[in-house]
Amino acid sequence: MQGFNKYYPPDYDGEKHGSLNSYRGKHALGDRARKIDQGILIVRFELPFNIWVGHCNAHIGMGVRYNAEKRKIGAYYTTPIFAFRCKCHLCAGWFEIQTDPKNTRYVVTEGARQKDEEWDPAENGGFAVHENDPTKAPPIDPLAALEKTVEAATHTKTVLAPRLEQLQEHADRMRADPYAHSLRVRKQFRAEKKVDAARKRADDAVRAKFALSDDIALEADNDALREEALRELEQERERRRAEPPALGVGVRKSASMSASSGAAGLKAALLRNTYSKLPSKPKPPLSGSSSKPSSLVIRRS
Repeated sequence: MQGFNKYYPPDYDGEKHGSLNSYRGKHALGDRARKIDQGILIVRFELPFNIWVGHCNAHIGMGVRYNAEKRKIGAYYTTPIFAFRCKCHLCAGWFEIQTDPKNTRYVVTEGARQKDEEWDPAENGGFAVHENDPTKAPPIDPLAALEKTVEAATHTKTVLAPRLEQLQEHADRMRADPYAHSLRVRKQFRAEKKVDAARKRADDAVRAKFALSDDIALEADNDALREEALRELEQERERRRAEPPALGVGVRKSASMSASSGAAGLKAALLRNTYSKLPSKPKPPLSGSSSKPSSLVIRRS
């Protein structure tokens, strides 16, 4: 575990020295502040663009980092202007880059030159990004000119303003009493939840009564289903009357096949008829007889 305690020598006096750095004669920033008495601080500086070094004529790409000497050389209104002096890693030459708050950019001032890769929109039919001359009139904005036309003003009064008022009234009405809106929504949710619970209990009762699988989707019993069940029942009766009875097979009529039973009665009757056609269990052999068949012996004459 890293220790966080500090060692204070016996001759250390807090009122006299103030801190351990003052006691040892060191700065809090360490070696980075070795030129702090000259107003220079060593910082890590990253090149903002590609440059050509003047001493060795070498190309250094954007993003290369140096231990630069940072110092304040002036101010633009209340924004300070800093200079970063770096030593080339390919030769012994120095180059300096300064900040330009007026144009929000960096400028090479000594020992190198910037690679020209900028695109000036004013030279290509556009507008200048930074226009610092107050005597020049600002460029005409097409959107601003369009907003000042009579058609735009009329459209704003006749279409946009009423629509904004409607939206504002709707928003005020919805935010007027949030508790009442929440109460209405929760009441509707509880009513729907009770209906769903009652339907689920009825479906579970039907599944348990007829031993149906949970994968079967049950439909609500209504007049349309009742009429459809009656129609299918009558068609089944007509079909059975037209067909000759099968030999040796008897179909028991169920009292639950009446027209008032509906779809549930029809399903129950079909299940009972199905079970009635299954073969019965074989009778057990008598107590004195053997379960094996008697062997047949054939004698030659």
